[in-house]
Amino acid sequence: MKHWWMESVGYQIYIKSFFDSNNDGIGDINGITEKLDYLHLLGVNLIWITPFYDSPMDDNGYDVRDYYKVSNMYGTIDDFERLIEKAKSLGIKVILDFVLNHTSDEHPWFVESRKSRNNPFRDYYIWQDPKYVNGKRLEPTNWGSFFGGSAWKYDEATNQYYMKIFSDKMPDLNWKNPKVMDSMINVGKFWLELGVDGFRMDAVSHLERAPFIDSAFSKDIVLDWFKFSNLEGNHTYLKELNEKLFKPYGAFTIGEVGGEASIDEAIKYSSFTSNEMSMVFNFDHNWKNNVFDITDLKDLKVDVIGLKKVLSKWQETFKTIGWLPLNWLNHDQPRVVSHYGSMDYHSESAKMLATIMYMSRGTPFIYQGEEIGMTNYPFKSMDEINDVSTINSYHNQIKDRPNDKEMILKKSLMTTRDHPRTIMQWSSQKNAGFSQNKPWFHVNPNFIEINVSKQLSDPNSIFAHYQKLISLRRFSNYKETILYGDYQMILQDHPTIFSYIRKGPQKLVIIGSFSKDNETFDTNNLKFKKLVLSNYKDVILVNNKITLRPYEAIVYEVEESL
Repeated sequence: MKHWWMESVGYQIYIKSFFDSNNDGIGDINGITEKLDYLHLLGVNLIWITPFYDSPMDDNGYDVRDYYKVSNMYGTIDDFERLIEKAKSLGIKVILDFVLNHTSDEHPWFVESRKSRNNPFRDYYIWQDPKYVNGKRLEPTNWGSFFGGSAWKYDEATNQYYMKIFSDKMPDLNWKNPKVMDSMINVGKFWLELGVDGFRMDAVSHLERAPFIDSAFSKDIVLDWFKFSNLEGNHTYLKELNEKLFKPYGAFTIGEVGGEASIDEAIKYSSFTSNEMSMVFNFDHNWKNNVFDITDLKDLKVDVIGLKKVLSKWQETFKTIGWLPLNWLNHDQPRVVSHYGSMDYHSESAKMLATIMYMSRGTPFIYQGEEIGMTNYPFKSMDEINDVSTINSYHNQIKDRPNDKEMILKKSLMTTRDHPRTIMQWSSQKNAGFSQNKPWFHVNPNFIEINVSKQLSDPNSIFAHYQKLISLRRFSNYKETILYGDYQMILQDHPTIFSYIRKGPQKLVIIGSFSKDNETFDTNNLKFKKLVLSNYKDVILVNNKITLRPYEAIVYEVEESL
């Protein structure tokens, strides 16, 4: 069973920070169109664009006010149709975010819903009566929100609470109401008929709700994933969406199911026989270091063994029954070279991380700027933060632990979702070549050194390495092995070497070092035929042992085991 998306290389565009075509300081649709030639040069043939729908921008567009309208700040439907036309001329497929769990509180459905208890749109959302204890009005349950505080918001007009597991301005849709399903199917049809090739399904694991009973985890407000994550009803909704929307249009779908979805849940969502989605993003591998336990980045350590276990587990489980995305980050996670690499070996570590991820079985999704090694931003205060979840979480923690203010600040700044959202670094010119005017968000001070323009002219750049990796996947005689070959992790218990074998028409060994020191890789049971890829100019191989230099990455074609 082969599909076009298995042989694609994806690229996520965070539109607001990608490229500003009209110099208002905000990235836009025409900016993406202008840069499609760049993406074509990189070699990607699938792009995922984050929301550009009409929105009050409480959560950077994931709070949709009108699913059928492009936000004025991003352009028009006509602009989008031109983008689709150019993308198709370059052989680039386009998928969009489909925000299914919630809308903005300014969406016409919710504006109507909150007017009265008997409004026709009332049941588009989840409303519950208050709970009263000793005459005091309380939330219907003690469930917490992902963005801090309660998952309920009181609405005085009708003396009820609406559920919102994210921001107060993002009320949750009630998927038990068939009219919600019908309405969202119509939204999907609109964009598919405009020419999009599918959707990244935002927060898709949260469509169902458990009975409205307090969490036993605490008497206070508590975030209890089990009340609204990966519940059985989710699969019912997705099967119906697939049958009525995705399948008739041949749409590619990739779901965001988070770090709490088990392997078994992922199989239900996206095995070849699930009839729900093409594949799912999980985040099990995104936090395999000690970033939450430290306050100084010099103490950052990667759990390489843990990383290997997680990635190997997903590869092994899905080797015959489904397909996986390959990604280091998205718009919610830290820049990978800051998170798992080394600023002392910036280029080497960026190339090594790319090699060990994108030589795996699955469909790569490169996040904008990753291909040039963009890094986390040096945030110094909460005044520099834009992300609503970071701000809410910070203030909630300060309220609970006022004596820990300094530590809470440091941790918040290290882990904020704003790191990947800084401005794309196109050149060493003003505002990193993003706009002639002041950008909406920060430009990392290192844009002078780290930018697209500089790397395009350097055959040894990180960008050039990504090009080679993508070319190997799409056009080389190793394509079949890289795409569909077996995956076998070796040296599972080595604390710094990440290595695995891909076996198909050929046999490839992929080796990456997470160490700043030299490491030794024993090759006694391998007979090398050809060096396929390396991030150093040569390989030090003496007496059947490779000396791996700091963050070295090597791909060899090898003979069958001796």
